Amino acid sequence: MQPESLSKAIQLSVAPVFLLAGIGALMNVISARLARIVDAARQARDAARAGEALDEQQRRSYRRRMQLTIRAIELLTAATLLISAVVAVTFFSVISRVNLTLVVVPLFIAAMSLLMLASLCFLREVQMASRHLRELI
Repeated sequence: MQPESLSKAIQLSVAPVFLLAGIGALMNVISARLARIVDAARQARDAARAGEALDEQQRRSYRRRMQLTIRAIELLTAATLLISAVVAVTFFSVISRVNLTLVVVPLFIAAMSLLMLASLCFLREVQMASRHLRELI
């Protein structure tokens, strides 16, 4: 193998790594939101145990928001795995000089689809939180 081929393989394989960094940042934000939801739900539960009324709608809202954030994290994790597979297959394709475009393209499209679904879950959770906040104010 020529050094130029290795350099090309690294170049082609590293490009999706920037996407992985972005997904990691998004996952960090969503994880922080999940922690906030859990904290708020615990406070509501403790208040209910202390005798304050806990609105059933509020309980369902916390549950649904937790489901959405967990689903977003699951989708982002799956997208990360697919993008990692894209990196590995791309690197292997260049190194072995085998055209694996028919493998890379569906992996990348699937990863982008999962990223879009995760973003929609995140958007829905933010909308629910905003609506809840407007109801409180």
